[in-house]
Amino acid sequence: MSGSPAYRIRRSDRARRVRVTVDPLRGVEVVLPRRAAERHAAAAVAQLRPWIERRLAEQARQRQAIAARGERLPYLDEVLELVAEPGRRRVRRAGGRLLVPPAGPERIAALERFYRRAAREEVALRLDRACARAGLGYRALTIRGQRTRWASCSRNGTMSFNWRLLLAPERVLDYVVWHEVCHLAVMDHSPRFWALVARHCPGFEEPRRWLARHGDTLVLA
Repeated sequence: MSGSPAYRIRRSDRARRVRVTVDPLRGVEVVLPRRAAERHAAAAVAQLRPWIERRLAEQARQRQAIAARGERLPYLDEVLELVAEPGRRRVRRAGGRLLVPPAGPERIAALERFYRRAAREEVALRLDRACARAGLGYRALTIRGQRTRWASCSRNGTMSFNWRLLLAPERVLDYVVWHEVCHLAVMDHSPRFWALVARHCPGFEEPRRWLARHGDTLVLA
């Protein structure tokens, strides 16, 4: 189809059907089963063209929003100014400022370490408080940096949270914490589970929608 979005094809031995993804870094990707004909990729892109174009436009807006931050970064409901200091290797917070290394890969790595440390404190505080209110307990807390998952709760009670949630508004982090705490009682996403989330986190639908729409902006650069 003339004017169709550009895409790349990736073959997969595990794929059982054609799958189309729109990634901020990789662009439009069509995953094909190993023996599927390439025409199936073109047909899928043509069929999903309106959705693909909406996703590409949304990601363009997200990139603009990230660029517009300049030398600032969100931290829950705050916006912190980045102040570069020559020779600095470790990020330190000073009020509404973050003292950071000069621009470059070293700064990004140092900022991630800072947000990971802060995430452990911010999440643990909320997790302990939520578990106390719900009368539940968890086994362990880990902070990770998954690309596609914000948090998880294992059957043995191990909690995992993405440090990038600290780049979101506080209500979003609070919702994700309650989401996982409710999984301590109900491991699936049944109506019973969502009723429990609604009881403990009224209005959870709004931060849930925010995360689905703006999650791709929760990056350092």
